[in-house]
Amino acid sequence: MIFNKNTARKTAEVLLQINAIKLSPKEPFTWASGWKSPIYCDNRIVLSYPTIRNYIRETMAKQIEKQYGKPDVIAGVATGAIGIGMLVAEYLGVPFIYVRPEAKSHGRKNQIEGHATSGQNVVVVEDLISTGKSSLNAVRALKEANLNVKGMIAIFSYGFDVSKDNFEKENIQLHTLSNYESLLEQAYHTNYISTKEQDILASWNANPSEWNAN
Repeated sequence: MIFNKNTARKTAEVLLQINAIKLSPKEPFTWASGWKSPIYCDNRIVLSYPTIRNYIRETMAKQIEKQYGKPDVIAGVATGAIGIGMLVAEYLGVPFIYVRPEAKSHGRKNQIEGHATSGQNVVVVEDLISTGKSSLNAVRALKEANLNVKGMIAIFSYGFDVSKDNFEKENIQLHTLSNYESLLEQAYHTNYISTKEQDILASWNANPSEWNAN
């Protein structure tokens, strides 16, 4: 869920300003899951804009403290959330670790990079939530390392029912700065999308696994 409407609209606004959101209903993107999508969100672009990355960093950090108290460790999900997660950890003055999709096949064979101690409280930082599969894979790795996962915070979520179900099954609390509903409202309000494009985007979000551009 979003923290509040004002933050959600503001975050959507800055993502649109730097073209972190790309729209292509006629030539949809293909996600790793195989889904076709008329929209693509790349929040890593945030790191290239100091004013906006500072806004994201400070907003995330303050919401983490408000929601969970100051954690012992911040964990970023590789690779998209490593940068912003490290910035949040720096703002809070706490250690940072990151979680790979799977353990390395060589060297120390780590899945979790960095140092954390068994029993420490961890808040996970993500850049984007789609189905939640990769995010929750990171959570399971942290739990297997005997870390206490307090919750997860992300910049943006598409708000799919499947992601909500996945987080509920894992009993993990998720909060985001913005979401798909707020994005569409802000994009339409600023003439980033037309009424027709808004309808296309809304229909896709309602049934993304079956959607097609025809």
